[in-house]
Amino acid sequence: MKRNHLIWSLLSILICCSMTITAQKQFSLKSPDGKLEASIVVDKTVEYSVSHQGDLMLAKSPLSMTLADGTSYGVAPKLSGSATAKVDKQIESPVYKRKQVADNYNELTLKFKGDYNIVFRAYNDGVAYRFVSTSKKPFVVENEQAVFNFPSDSKAFVNYANRPEGTLESQYMNSFEQPYHHISLSEWNKKRLGISPLVVEGVNGKKVCIAEADLINYPGMFLYPADGTASLKGIFAPYPKDIQQGGHNMLQGLVKSRESYIAKFDGATSFPWRIVVVSANDAELADSDMVYKLATPAQGDYSWVKPGKVAWEWWNTWNLYGVDFETGVNNATYKYYIDFASKYGIEYVILDEGWAVNLQADLLQVVPEIDLKELVAYANKKNVGLILWAGYYAFNKDIEGICKHYHEMGIKGFKVDFMDRDDQPMVDFHRRAAEIGAKYKMLMDFHGSYKPTGLQRTYPNVINFEGVNGLEQMKWSGSELDQVTYDVTMPFIRMLAGPIDYTQGAMRNATKGNYRSVYSEAMSQGTRCRQLAEYVIFESPLNMLCDSPSNYEREEECTGFIATVPTVWDNTIALNGEIGKYVTIARQKGDTWYVGSMTNWDSRKMELDLSFLGEGSFKGEVFKDGVNANKVARDYKREVITIPSDKKLPISMASGGGYVIKITRQ
Repeated sequence: MKRNHLIWSLLSILICCSMTITAQKQFSLKSPDGKLEASIVVDKTVEYSVSHQGDLMLAKSPLSMTLADGTSYGVAPKLSGSATAKVDKQIESPVYKRKQVADNYNELTLKFKGDYNIVFRAYNDGVAYRFVSTSKKPFVVENEQAVFNFPSDSKAFVNYANRPEGTLESQYMNSFEQPYHHISLSEWNKKRLGISPLVVEGVNGKKVCIAEADLINYPGMFLYPADGTASLKGIFAPYPKDIQQGGHNMLQGLVKSRESYIAKFDGATSFPWRIVVVSANDAELADSDMVYKLATPAQGDYSWVKPGKVAWEWWNTWNLYGVDFETGVNNATYKYYIDFASKYGIEYVILDEGWAVNLQADLLQVVPEIDLKELVAYANKKNVGLILWAGYYAFNKDIEGICKHYHEMGIKGFKVDFMDRDDQPMVDFHRRAAEIGAKYKMLMDFHGSYKPTGLQRTYPNVINFEGVNGLEQMKWSGSELDQVTYDVTMPFIRMLAGPIDYTQGAMRNATKGNYRSVYSEAMSQGTRCRQLAEYVIFESPLNMLCDSPSNYEREEECTGFIATVPTVWDNTIALNGEIGKYVTIARQKGDTWYVGSMTNWDSRKMELDLSFLGEGSFKGEVFKDGVNANKVARDYKREVITIPSDKKLPISMASGGGYVIKITRQ
């Protein structure tokens, strides 16, 4: 009997072991072209890895979410079912870098007991996942585990949060504007949080970009080293407990204390997508649609949204010359800007900080030097729209009332500034501002904001975001800031997330040795043609002309060209590029193509492949660096050329230079 009992005990152990093994579920999700594969394992946790044509790009990485009541999504998971789907459709994208976006992916939905699902998608250019809560009652998210384990200690392009002097917690409030550090993951400064998107180098020249999409009512994701030397994890700002008015001109909400959790919800919700973009070459990163594709589609009519360019006064400090009035925040100055915009067909003029009474955080108190109704009437006669700058705290006091009041006056939108956070309430502010703005047909330019995550698709009146180390830095930064290298790094990383409020267009241009910061008469690093090329390379549906109308009127040839460049496009093709070295992007509007190229501080010769033009004969209006541009950055040459029949176009760029061509059929 003892022997039989022993046999049955051994059999029981073997059966239990067998059940444990078979309880582990493995899933494979491939991209439509079969090159990209996500391998998902459901066992004691949920883990996934990503490979591209056999190359491991992301090693097994766990994901989970912990609720305040002790519930955990993805820990000791109880799988109740799964479903797959294949999608191949076109997204109409009226305010974007192409009119239609191919939305082609394979999807796997894992359903779990405990009121949640995890959805995975595989596109040809990346993999994404999100948690979906099906809860019918309120709940609180204590934290989320988003881990990205890389196969080795690779180099990365790291963009730190810009408050290095404090604790990690103090960095939750930052302007999301910093240059990149090209370092190994093991060299990460442990005193600094990183900002997504973030690119990590893989094998065979491939890259991985970590990003997020569909951030609607949840804190944004910072990145920070996890355990080991080749691992990153998501960090999320806790929910604010005590917020006080303060900061820049009393227009910011300063968080004095935070809760122990990161988000709270009334019931079922879809959480943001965590994205792993994989590129075979760098140019693919500059052409990615992943964030846009994963965003919630727009509802309603947005045909009234009018992208365009903006004559902007703050960067050039309201500097006009040769006029018979004192320039500044007054009607005479703004009428001059309106006249300039009208002359060149520029759609908007912005009234930046100064038109509302300072330190009052009240957008209904207008300084006596400004008569807004008179300016609106004057601008309307000139077919120019007016946009108003608004500090966050003042705008958030009464978004509805402010939008209603200024809509009735004829104002076209707001440039909202100094949010400088991405915790859950601040993310929700962006959504509310977009929604209420749309109700009153108001454009929203979110300056002083975190990177875009697709809100511009959900609310197409959200026409721009900052979250970029833009040209404004040239007003106060010395030569320690290498803006030229940043300009050929950012299009592959930050711009993958969406449009940028970079504010280019400087007519004062400096070589590396001649640059200096001058607040009231700012200059750019790099050549004149670089500034022109930025209007093609940088995605910006509401695009600023940062310099003074007086300077532009002295540079009629360049100004005329800038004025013709569209701000939204029918198609976009990233022709070539290498992060931190050079980039070339072609964009189409109607029958016209624009091609822009920029280099770092290295002079560069290359051949552009223009075969995308198709059959036929073409001519191009070219702006290229002059023979002396290495010494005099404003030196350029304009010429009209015939595109070679083989569509191979040799070009050259000076140090910090650029090249731009407008191509039409002959």
